[in-house]
Amino acid sequence: MSDIIHLLPDHIANQIAAGEVIQRPASVVKELMENAVDAEATEITVNIKDAGRTLVQVTDNGKGMSETDARMAFERHATSKISDAKDLYALRTMGFRGEALASIAAVAQVELRTRARGAELGTRLSISGSVLESIEADACIEGAIFSIKNLFYNVPVRRKFLKSNETEFRNIMTEFERVALVHPQIGFKLYHNDAEVMNLPAAGLRQRIVNVFGKSFSPKLLPLESATSLVKIEGFIGRTDTVRRRGYQNYFFVNGRYMRHPYFHKAVMHAYEPLIPAGECPDYFIYMTLDPSEIDVNIHPTKTEIKFENEQPIWQILSSAVREALGKSNSVPSIDFDTEGAIDIPVYNPSTQGSIRPPVVQIDTKYNPFQTSHRPSYPERNWEMLYQDFEKGRRDTSEESGLPADIPSHEPKPETLFPDVSSPCFQYKNRYIITSLKSGLVLIDQHRAHVRILYNQYIRNVRQQKAASQQMLFPELIELTPAEAALIPNLMDDLRRLGFDLNPMGNNSYSITALPAGVEENNPAELLKDLVHCAAELCGAIGDEMAEALALSLAQSAAIRPGKPLSVEEMEAMMAALFSSESNRLTPDGKPILFILTDDELASRFKS
Repeated sequence: MSDIIHLLPDHIANQIAAGEVIQRPASVVKELMENAVDAEATEITVNIKDAGRTLVQVTDNGKGMSETDARMAFERHATSKISDAKDLYALRTMGFRGEALASIAAVAQVELRTRARGAELGTRLSISGSVLESIEADACIEGAIFSIKNLFYNVPVRRKFLKSNETEFRNIMTEFERVALVHPQIGFKLYHNDAEVMNLPAAGLRQRIVNVFGKSFSPKLLPLESATSLVKIEGFIGRTDTVRRRGYQNYFFVNGRYMRHPYFHKAVMHAYEPLIPAGECPDYFIYMTLDPSEIDVNIHPTKTEIKFENEQPIWQILSSAVREALGKSNSVPSIDFDTEGAIDIPVYNPSTQGSIRPPVVQIDTKYNPFQTSHRPSYPERNWEMLYQDFEKGRRDTSEESGLPADIPSHEPKPETLFPDVSSPCFQYKNRYIITSLKSGLVLIDQHRAHVRILYNQYIRNVRQQKAASQQMLFPELIELTPAEAALIPNLMDDLRRLGFDLNPMGNNSYSITALPAGVEENNPAELLKDLVHCAAELCGAIGDEMAEALALSLAQSAAIRPGKPLSVEEMEAMMAALFSSESNRLTPDGKPILFILTDDELASRFKS
């Protein structure tokens, strides 16, 4: 029997390793930017073409490399960051594995031009599929220029599974922002298809955040600072009145490295929970500094998962620091009694005591409340008119479907879905509407009911392309981040069909000149940003899926909120619209709208 175990060739082993480190063009951008930071660069420029498929080029003015170092840099596990296993517990550089350049060279065509500081000539090196093609002297600038061309050209399966250019470029933006936010002392530039997307000069931490996310971000930030013997925490958190359901910016950094840490996220949310609505999240940019020996970054090739030796004490310190920052900034709401409708009680003045006269009350002694002739006449509400076409509509639907009208459907019977027209409706805790059915009681969540009503309306408008727009008297200017602005061109048609009218103003800004009818009370900028963030979460979905998601997001933003008092007329109108719709039991995302308590269930509650 012949031996069957053998060593893999280097080029195959490199491709396997590249599958872990280089997952998409954004991975290349991340690795090359981190190498430039480790090279002590003060200016870093990233040039992208076709969302990284054709070219990823990173230029820096760092220390550069000699000819020997340039060649060795592309060997597996070749690095200048560590030399001993003990160095893994004292890491102060972004890279240390020595896998990034070897992995990139295994799946792309790479050109490196580099010159060490003080050297007269540099080096030009070309590698394709881990094979060195040429190396020669070159008259280039100090620093390094990495040009990565035709990523995954020799791994067609990986290249085929890349997402759309919009999705891949958004991932590149995410990695670019993470590196830029943690190194405000370095200047960064980003170009896509020769157009400048972002230009971030060296600045302070707060200014760097504002430069990345826009001027409107500055007033939302509260300073965060706490120093202990275990950890130093600094950065910024968002005000309690700026929390959002989606599109929030959450960033943790430790020792200059971005990380994801759900446990520490809970510490932040623990401080915010009593102050913000459920389901919403604040922005935060939190930077931790501690002894490198107390963390382990050697968990995953992406180096975004980090283990802490003292997680629980840091959790408590972080939560306390966030609460302290909120308290110092008066973000904790003070007691404010509702004075709407209260009687204005005049201040007592002794000098006017003699002039005060008791009120004179006129009484009609002939009035008898039991005589019907004295009762005021009120206009009767014709409930039957609200539902007179319901049975006709059911018959029409049965005829269109080709089914006999007497065949029972899966929907409950009409009498279980429609209120008793002779019964009034009530609002409970300014959140639920209660009315009676012929077979019991129904409790309706007013927010979810309004979401369903608006969603049906928006979807109908989108499909008929007859959106009702409300022109704004004064256009609203909205400033977007580069990542948000990159999504707008692909969303323009869907936004117009929903009722928005946008005009580009340059520099990632748009003017909103029209809104969907019925949402005039909402903040136009926040409304549009919610839709953009919703589209970003779908990762490039198109067609009906995108239109339905945008319609749902718009309905959730525009629907009346829980806690809003409603008049009887408003409740009646809402019930009429809800019960006349085809789907009135669940919201579009599957949440229950109403709860029915039948007469039999009520009777069972009172059995002795």
